[in-house]
Amino acid sequence: MQFRITRHSGHAAPPNAIELLARRLGAQLGDTSFAVRGAEISATWQGGRQGTSARENLTEIGRWAVFELVRDVCEDAPELNTEWFAVSPAD
Repeated sequence: MQFRITRHSGHAAPPNAIELLARRLGAQLGDTSFAVRGAEISATWQGGRQGTSARENLTEIGRWAVFELVRDVCEDAPELNTEWFAVSPAD
């Protein structure tokens, strides 16, 4: 499943917030891989392959799984703030 990590519009993040987060996330964490695509980070979550939940539930589970990775990385990086980022399904 594909997700987008973007700057949260409701919080004042520095212009380089996505780049800072991308460096900390790396190319892969657990069952999720990341790639910078312009002003956002593309996240591919593989966790949904095991389950047979309805697509809507699986999308929400995946979105939270990716957000938890972002949150964990931000908690370990004093230059980052979880509130700066939003995770949404990729169209």
